[in-house]
Amino acid sequence: MKYYIIIPTFNEEKFISLTLQSLVEQTVLPSKVVVVNDGSTDKTREIVQSFVEKYTFISLVNKTSEAIHLPGSKVIQAFNKGLETIDDHFDFIVKADADLIFPPNYFEKISNHFQSDNRVGMAGGFCYIEKNGEWVLENLTDKDHIRGAIKAYRKETFKQIGGLKPEMGWDTVDELLCKFYQWKVVTNETLQVKHLKPTGANYNQAARFKQGEAFYRLGYGFWITAIASLKLALLKKKPFLFFDYLKGFWKAKRSKKPLLVTAEQAKFIRNYRWEKMKGKLFSS
Repeated sequence: MKYYIIIPTFNEEKFISLTLQSLVEQTVLPSKVVVVNDGSTDKTREIVQSFVEKYTFISLVNKTSEAIHLPGSKVIQAFNKGLETIDDHFDFIVKADADLIFPPNYFEKISNHFQSDNRVGMAGGFCYIEKNGEWVLENLTDKDHIRGAIKAYRKETFKQIGGLKPEMGWDTVDELLCKFYQWKVVTNETLQVKHLKPTGANYNQAARFKQGEAFYRLGYGFWITAIASLKLALLKKKPFLFFDYLKGFWKAKRSKKPLLVTAEQAKFIRNYRWEKMKGKLFSS
């Protein structure tokens, strides 16, 4: 299968060469890799350019952005800038972070998932982070969720869900819309991607409020938001995050922020979340 990868980058001189090297060593090579340099002030651009000169399928797009580094908006704005530079002659498209090391057979196996079932809309492996000299699962979400760092979408699915939304929650609403349109989301536990910079390592309180806002804009409602906030705070081992998330939810509700989904989709999402919670409750 033919696939394209878009990598938003901002000051990733420490890791971007490792990410690109892991991509040029894939058993099934990408047809295109577009690196979007979003106003980096370090040597990111020069490092990427050295790969561009060696590999014809790698290209560099320079973008100037005034957006601050909050989760969701800045990175997807950069992704969409890269999207503007490609054609649609691909079978699946990948949004990848610039601080990853992919195993050599990663995209061969992702391709196999898409080829084996034409209802698979998204596929991905799992992110691992280094702790005490060992690579351990970055366990922030359920194992049926694909992390935002390693998203792969079938072209038809990507178009039907309307692409990626430059908002916090983009990497949850995409999967929920996949399910709304009856596409399958497939995860493969054998595909272990090294994530060199843990998720949210540099997020401030404003970013944490954004997580609560995202729960509101996904149409969760208060009780699902409260449960999701508590779970995420416990997984991150930072109980105070629970209150930041709820503050963000109420702030968004009071200001009547527009939802990221339609009313019909929001109803589906709430029902899906409740059913999933009940399933876990009764299976435990």
